[in-house]
Amino acid sequence: MVADLTPAELTLLGLLVEKPRHGYELNEVISARGMREWTEIGFSSIYYLLTRLRDRGLITEVDTARAARGKARRVYGPTAEGRRACARSAEAALAELQPVFPPVLVGLANQPVIPPERLRAALDRRAAALTEKIAVIEAARDAQPDLPGFVRATFDYALGQLAAEQQWLAAYRAAETGERSPDKPRKAAGHDPL
Repeated sequence: MVADLTPAELTLLGLLVEKPRHGYELNEVISARGMREWTEIGFSSIYYLLTRLRDRGLITEVDTARAARGKARRVYGPTAEGRRACARSAEAALAELQPVFPPVLVGLANQPVIPPERLRAALDRRAAALTEKIAVIEAARDAQPDLPGFVRATFDYALGQLAAEQQWLAAYRAAETGERSPDKPRKAAGHDPL
């Protein structure tokens, strides 16, 4: 990814390239599209990020919209340089593998200190959380049947990642407890169950 745009900045800039928006509308789109599942953009940080993008010449105020209660809202859109920076950063984000630091790997690395019954309970809680998270993301996606393909792809990617983790977790739990994974036959004795 282009080093000068953070993932949060790229996310907001991309939404503004898509269509000029004010801060409140950006927050609504971020929520509706489930973007908080994969970005670190809180409502309060939207205005900070807009200021940073504006100060760097990547966005500019294009209009002032009136809200229902009469309060003016600044509507921002991308500059020509903002469009170029967005395209470069988006392409890099798609093409380049970046390290991911999931806390589950830290837990696995320290698993020997967890008593077996607590380990099983922790893995059970993770399995339940995965099932719940999948249901939430599916509901958000399904509530918007006319999503553009690129937006649907973000939901599908997240769901694919969660499904892959569910599959891994089922196999791992089976290996830890000696039970057969529902989607894998039991291996012959002496073979690695994973």
